[in-house]
Amino acid sequence: MRTAKEIVEYVAELSRIKLDEDETEKMIKELGEVIEYMDILQGLDTEGVEPMSHVFPITNVMREDEVTPSFEREDILRNAPERTDETLVVPKTIE
Repeated sequence: MRTAKEIVEYVAELSRIKLDEDETEKMIKELGEVIEYMDILQGLDTEGVEPMSHVFPITNVMREDEVTPSFEREDILRNAPERTDETLVVPKTIE
């Protein structure tokens, strides 16, 4: 098994961050605390507890699609800094 320092250095490398020795030591300590907490959770009796995605019961809050009147094209394009007859003109972003 890897040492905590090797794991922290590996994760830092994957994250593309550089840690000095003090930061590495701090992360080793924090990683140890996370692992200790996971051990506590692993020891809990979850028999009969159904898996859930949220703590509170939630339902789909999306409404049904409804066709409603929209703005007229001319009203939308009226304040455009640059436009053609029917569209906005935006700066080119890809050559």
